[in-house]
Amino acid sequence: MKPFVLLFLCTLFIPTSNFSQTPQQAYFEWTEMPFSSEELAQRRTKLIEELRGDGKSGVIIMPAKDGFSYGETFRQLDNFHYFTGLELPNSLLVIDSKSQKSVIYTPKEDLRFTSASRPNDFPGRPLLEDSEISNQAGISLKDIADFSSFIDEGAADELMIHLDNGRPGDFTFASEDYIHSPSPTQILAQSLQKKHKGLKFENSYNYIAAVRMIKSPTEIELMRKATEINVKGIITAAKTIAPGIDERYLEGILEGDYKVNGAHRLAFGSIIKSGPNSLWPWRILATHYNRRNRIMNDGDLVIFDVGCEYQNYVSDVGRTFPVSGKFSPKQKEILTMEVGIADSIIAFIKPGIRFADLRALTDRLIPENAKKYMQVGLFFGHHLGLSTGDPNLPNAILEPGMIFTVEPWYYNHDDEISVFTEDVVLVTAEGCEVLSKNLPRTPADLEKLME
Repeated sequence: MKPFVLLFLCTLFIPTSNFSQTPQQAYFEWTEMPFSSEELAQRRTKLIEELRGDGKSGVIIMPAKDGFSYGETFRQLDNFHYFTGLELPNSLLVIDSKSQKSVIYTPKEDLRFTSASRPNDFPGRPLLEDSEISNQAGISLKDIADFSSFIDEGAADELMIHLDNGRPGDFTFASEDYIHSPSPTQILAQSLQKKHKGLKFENSYNYIAAVRMIKSPTEIELMRKATEINVKGIITAAKTIAPGIDERYLEGILEGDYKVNGAHRLAFGSIIKSGPNSLWPWRILATHYNRRNRIMNDGDLVIFDVGCEYQNYVSDVGRTFPVSGKFSPKQKEILTMEVGIADSIIAFIKPGIRFADLRALTDRLIPENAKKYMQVGLFFGHHLGLSTGDPNLPNAILEPGMIFTVEPWYYNHDDEISVFTEDVVLVTAEGCEVLSKNLPRTPADLEKLME
């Protein structure tokens, strides 16, 4: 037998125990808490107060993200992240309104760190026995295997389960349609309903929205940073706009600049649309995979409606640029009108008013000949935070700490012109602060930016 063959065969029979095992690393060797345990506790306490203030009792349950990281960074579900600060997968947060105690039911091990075929690369990571998780989050951990018996005890007393349905109204379970996309909360509700008879269910959306609408100083600084990165990215990309450039090229410039300046990921798929594409709302424009790579021409407008994410918090900003570097008289006229409406809305924002007041003001400001091209529901904007659709109460009174967008849009299919301006505003004690103020808004300033 040849020597190299003998050597190869011998290596097949070397016991694996002779290899050193990669040591396990604890949860906080990989990450850190985004908020203090005191702030997290205050959020949970405030949620209980909202529930009890409405005469409600029972337990609030929030699922964590399930599964693995795959090709993307693990991104925890918003509510679980907001009230725990943790990126634990396959877990359940339970907040008991009666005892005012919170518990996370978690697997004993993090399955993402386990692979039977590659033990040296996947050394495992304990969760349940890692006391530091509980200490830093200020929440006790229990084995998720014990969750079923906990619910059984509650079901015997017709326990009320509060779950966030993602929107106001009565709680709705997962659809029985052949094609649908149930939320993680609906999947949880369906399992609870089938496995534990006697439970009652109620939508916790309004209570969660009441807490999450008011951003803490820490959250405000994270969102300020996200918006700063977003503004820099738009400025960098805007300087490359020119006839012959395609929309996806601009996406590449923008998104690369996001990463260079510290963004972790996109808040949503970048919306950069030019010419005829600019006339269509995103839901329609994105119905076809290959529609969004138009080559821009002289005389076109190109709209940016884009956002990045920093430390789980998002930004969403929009501007309209002339592909040639100069607006036509008609384009300038329409954009000046639209920006003027946005300016008036922003100047009107202050504590004590309602979103309906913003809508009423906007209705008065829009010229009659533009009303058919500027249609909207409650108000020209949406709330921001952990997502671009942060939970909110449409009838809420504005308070310091609220962050939302102001974005009066104009889609005119008759004259084939569309303009869009979107800013991020923070309600303050005196009025509001425009977090995206460093990005030019007027036609003249936008042209100067592109020079």
